[in-house]
Amino acid sequence: MSTGKTAKTNAARMLDALGILYELRPYQVDLDDLTAVSVAKKIGMPTEQVYKTLLAITGAGEYVFAVIPGDMELDLKKLAHAAGAKKAELAALKEVEPLTGYIRGGVTVMAAKKPFPAYADETIGMFDRISISAGMRGLQLVMAPVDYLKASKAVIADLTRAERPAAHQAPRAATHG
Repeated sequence: MSTGKTAKTNAARMLDALGILYELRPYQVDLDDLTAVSVAKKIGMPTEQVYKTLLAITGAGEYVFAVIPGDMELDLKKLAHAAGAKKAELAALKEVEPLTGYIRGGVTVMAAKKPFPAYADETIGMFDRISISAGMRGLQLVMAPVDYLKASKAVIADLTRAERPAAHQAPRAATHG
């Protein structure tokens, strides 16, 4: 149940149906910078509490969501291990919208087109509140991690490694949400 007056998304409606409290936080979208770092600054939260949702595919052809802190990088080997697969790679950007119903910068596990298994980084339990995409660019959901885990049915796993410094960072193939 929202504490804000912003338009509802399917993810917010899902939380309402589950009786889960959340706050909607709108922000100004910059199509040239959809990073979690940018979103964190705009909504006034630490980057490590702003979680991004990535779509990956395992070597067995199963799609899975990985939900990780905005200041971390997904470790694909750790995701594969959590999903019981030999390998995993990020889904191609062109696959994300048809599979999830969401566009880059607005991907969320909740109310996705298809209910793929979800894995949330173990750091999620360190905070009293986290932020995730509300299912569209320019809108975040702020809620208790326990409520997010309940709504998303995400399994907690070690999924990350620290981001490389920007000066040494190679271009990223895909950032979904």
